[in-house]
Amino acid sequence: MTSSAAQARAWHPGLALLAAATFFMENLDGTVLVTAVPSIAADFRVVPTDVNITMTAYLVTVAMFIPLSAWLTERFGDRKVFCTAIAIFTGASLLCALSPDLTLLTLARILQGVGGALMVPVGRLVVLRSTEKKDLLRAIAFLTWPALLAPVIAPLVGGLFTTYLTWHWIFLINVPLGVAAFVAAVRMVPARAHTSPPALDWFGLLTCSLGIGALVVGLELVADPRRAGIAVVVLLFAALATGAAVWWMRRTPKPLFDLRALQVRTFRVSNVGGFIYRTAISAAPFLLPLLFQEGYGWDPLRSGAMVAAVFIGNIGIKPATTPLIRGLGFKAVLLLAVIGSAATFIACALMPPSTPDVLIFVLLVCSGAFRSIGFTAYNSLQFADIDPAGLNSANALSSTISQLGAGLGIAAGALALRLSVGLADGGGAGTSLAFGPDPLMPYRIAFLAIAALILLCMIDTLRLPTGVASHVSGRNAGSTRAKETGGSVSRGR
Repeated sequence: MTSSAAQARAWHPGLALLAAATFFMENLDGTVLVTAVPSIAADFRVVPTDVNITMTAYLVTVAMFIPLSAWLTERFGDRKVFCTAIAIFTGASLLCALSPDLTLLTLARILQGVGGALMVPVGRLVVLRSTEKKDLLRAIAFLTWPALLAPVIAPLVGGLFTTYLTWHWIFLINVPLGVAAFVAAVRMVPARAHTSPPALDWFGLLTCSLGIGALVVGLELVADPRRAGIAVVVLLFAALATGAAVWWMRRTPKPLFDLRALQVRTFRVSNVGGFIYRTAISAAPFLLPLLFQEGYGWDPLRSGAMVAAVFIGNIGIKPATTPLIRGLGFKAVLLLAVIGSAATFIACALMPPSTPDVLIFVLLVCSGAFRSIGFTAYNSLQFADIDPAGLNSANALSSTISQLGAGLGIAAGALALRLSVGLADGGGAGTSLAFGPDPLMPYRIAFLAIAALILLCMIDTLRLPTGVASHVSGRNAGSTRAKETGGSVSRGR
């Protein structure tokens, strides 16, 4: 590597912090409206359930437009696309705050989703291009905290703005943050020369985006028994569109995504197991407030304060995540995160309402710690063996998968809870055969179902070599890189 290239790839914490800040804005806006739904419904004179369209529209748009990010960065360059994405997101946030009715708010949310869809993968790509393998753990640690923090504090932030100001401030707060991020991006993001990529794979983009969008919509619908038939049709369409996308991208010479990245073991495990893990873990911020408020009878303030314990665990363990990976290696740390996370969900399922607050607090701190360890390990491992030439396509594919997993977390939690209500009612409403009447039975079943889903991640993890990606973790396992990874991807876009 030349001296200029080495300097370009030197560790840049300011750049990583900038990308993390934009990730936080995007993640926060995905779920922050939950506590503001009644206020928005009252202002627009609609029923609260109608407001859900604003959240679904945002999540679907983000998921559908991420696949376009890789081509755009090659065509127009990292800095131009990243700055444009920040500008779109900021402007759309202002439009959301100024919306006079639900229709315009939903349209503004769709535009906001376009900006968010480009901000996340392009921001991460900017950081990855500027980071050497030896600094990858530090860079990923910066980029991981928004996904951990935003879903946990979103209900609290939304509640504070709605209670003491108005719901409009949920969006207005993005304006000064977005302006500051735009100015910082202009100054800090390297001006990498754009290339002349092949023509955009329109068929791959269309089928992939339709498949992703239909999957998100289908899982939102399937939780409602009244629309179960429509949900089945939508999910079937999602499967057909996704299958067509995979078939096409494996055969066309210049696909939207280079699926050969999935031949790299570290990338495949991180994105298959990581998708399941992210989906299951993202259900927690949805299920916990319901358990505390509907199950335990707590008020929103007490519930929100307790859920904040997850965030304390996230941040508290963060300084130890890199030393853990360096000391134990990726495989052991992933197993620790998976088993620990599943154990905390099982504990949530079993604890009675009489459990002392301090014990619940400690349990949620532990849950947040395992959550942080798992996210950091998966995110660091996935790019360990991807060569720079294949980084853009692999990053877009990974961003799509991770965003889809996070977006499906709430849908998975809602589905688990709704099905659990049916199972509990099958033995008599709120009945436990072992302990008699139990109004918490639906929540217990839902948490156990999510724990079982988390444990599925162990299947691929157990098959990893002990010293996998030791060149990133810094742990000498005495095995060669080729044996650990099964190859690397260098196909350029």
